[in-house]
Amino acid sequence: MDALKEQNQDAKLITGNREVRLNNENLKRLTEDHLYHIALSNVQHDLRQLFGDVKFVCFGGQSSRMEKFASFISKELGLEDNGPPKNYAGNTDRYAVYKAGPVLSVSHGIGIPSLSIIFQEIVKLVYYAGCRDVTFFRIGTSGGLGLEPGTVVVSERVVNGALEPSYKMVVLGKTIDRPAVVDTTLVEDLANCSLNSDNFKTVKGTTLCADDFYEGQGRVDGAFCEHEDGEKFSWLRKLKDNGVTNMEMESLGFIAMCHRANIKGAVCCVTLLDRFEGDGLTTNRQLLSEWQTFPQIIVSRYIQQKLNESS
Repeated sequence: MDALKEQNQDAKLITGNREVRLNNENLKRLTEDHLYHIALSNVQHDLRQLFGDVKFVCFGGQSSRMEKFASFISKELGLEDNGPPKNYAGNTDRYAVYKAGPVLSVSHGIGIPSLSIIFQEIVKLVYYAGCRDVTFFRIGTSGGLGLEPGTVVVSERVVNGALEPSYKMVVLGKTIDRPAVVDTTLVEDLANCSLNSDNFKTVKGTTLCADDFYEGQGRVDGAFCEHEDGEKFSWLRKLKDNGVTNMEMESLGFIAMCHRANIKGAVCCVTLLDRFEGDGLTTNRQLLSEWQTFPQIIVSRYIQQKLNESS
């Protein structure tokens, strides 16, 4: 219990030159913190021993994709002899948390509500584990606007459906605005990890974070739709004129929470289609699977670069 009190002393932990902010004085009163959705506890598990070396946390939607990424980054870091990455959230079917050396590979499901749950528990995890200089990434998929499918977008700005860089949520009946402030240095460093020899393009752009997959992204093929194709294309052109390059469903909450926790974070997503060409995917699964590795390659290069600099 003494160790727990020491950890919670200031409800924050210095990580290099940055501090992970928990922003919750109530945690000081807990004798045990159950990270319920990943089946871990800061008392029942030695989180410092298990996760104290973590430097990077990579979030993505599907558990299977993040398992593959964990195996990929393990190979890239020369950790194959350690065996396959372990899913430390294996006692629950909510999320997956794979570890490959200093990298966590975490599934977050679809949309900000699902993301926010695992994000908060991972922030507490790295806090209790005593991690230092942690960087968060969201690596995933998106719909592009005027971009060739398979293009990787590093988000230099994230906005809501009203084109505001603000994540709005209702707390105790009150609407709270959380600013989504992008780490511009991290964005530049990520974009610079692209190579001329890549068989895909990497660009910087503005990402629109929608509230859902169908109406929120202007699609006309959902169960509900009250707009016509003409209205949709007019809206898409307006987005493009305002610099929007792609849209997905997590970036705004992810960046806003990174900023609130004082954690370096970036969003790096591949476009699976050009929304000016249609609402649904027509590309074969093999090519889609290949495209999904492109943001992983960019982030992997960044991770290797930073580890080499610190070695």
